Amino acid sequence: MKTVILCGGLGTRLRQETEFRPKPLVEIGGRPILWHIMKIYAFHGCKDFVLCLGYKGEMIRQYFLNYQSMLSDFTISGLGPNPSIIYHNTHDEHDLCVTLADTGLETNTGGRIKRVQKYISDDPFMVTYGDGVADIDIRRLLQFHRSHGKLATLTTVRPVSRYGVIDITPDGKVKQFREKPYVDGWINAGFFVFSQGVFDYLDENCVLEREPLERLARDGQLAAFRHERFWYGMDTYRDFLYLNELWDNGEAPWRLWP
Repeated sequence: MKTVILCGGLGTRLRQETEFRPKPLVEIGGRPILWHIMKIYAFHGCKDFVLCLGYKGEMIRQYFLNYQSMLSDFTISGLGPNPSIIYHNTHDEHDLCVTLADTGLETNTGGRIKRVQKYISDDPFMVTYGDGVADIDIRRLLQFHRSHGKLATLTTVRPVSRYGVIDITPDGKVKQFREKPYVDGWINAGFFVFSQGVFDYLDENCVLEREPLERLARDGQLAAFRHERFWYGMDTYRDFLYLNELWDNGEAPWRLWP
């Protein structure tokens, strides 16, 4: 099953890192967040990816073109135009299939998906952002999508406040202090499942999160998969530091693989 990953955004709120590389290549524990996202899907058997490239997309191309040589010891014989290369160790990603597609520098999220339609014959297929990790059960998400019969499923999470919340009485008495509680409501966390009919709601200039999802909701064709465990988007430098801290301390909930 194809998994489309949106990798083309500018990542302006993480400028400390994205000035030099696209956000999907910003590293957690020495590996790009894109690698972590692909490992989440691969753990659940989804190993066929389409990457929607845009800002600094050539760096993502180079990452995959040089993947084997950067991760393995190798012997090179003959330093002419056609050297013989023997790799001495393998890695768990040897069976992944990755299509890299230029979807434009300033294309919006829905437009990027529309532009890779020619690479997607699967029904349904998956879509996610290139900057969020979760301990999500992809198999359960897919089962949920197939069970309700609608065209689209998005994953929702309850956001956690970065600050403690204080409940105060009118006379100033503190009734309750809650450190980093859940905020009321649910937000879009990505990890979509789409049936082929979703392409009818997209054009090459649309923002997925606006008219396409709004129309799908109005038409009764959008369902929400509630994810109650860990999810985190790397939107700012603070998020970058937090995710790296979790990884370095061996406390990364999204690490489902051995």
